Amino acid sequence: MSYTAFLILILIVAVALILMVMVQNPKGGGLSSSFGGAGAQSLGGVQNTNNFLDRTTWTLAIAMFVLILLSNFAIPREGSNNFKLDKTLEGIETTTPVKNTTNDSLK
Repeated sequence: MSYTAFLILILIVAVALILMVMVQNPKGGGLSSSFGGAGAQSLGGVQNTNNFLDRTTWTLAIAMFVLILLSNFAIPREGSNNFKLDKTLEGIETTTPVKNTTNDSLK
């Protein structure tokens, strides 16, 4: 996979993770509280909705961690471009300092 593909996957997982966290309510509400009454029974209950959101959040977080680690191997390295640090000073004129003889006459 190319590095760009990893970046796109990381962004998709990041947006999905943000949405999962925003849907949850730390006090037991959130999306699961909107399924009150008979609607909650058809979806498996409020507890199952909370478990699904928790598992999905953890899965997305682990997926993001793995994608970030794997993207390190897809980063373009030295062989992909011809830039070398040891070649950067070629063609630059260098000068050497001249000994100052006027200071000896001031003493």
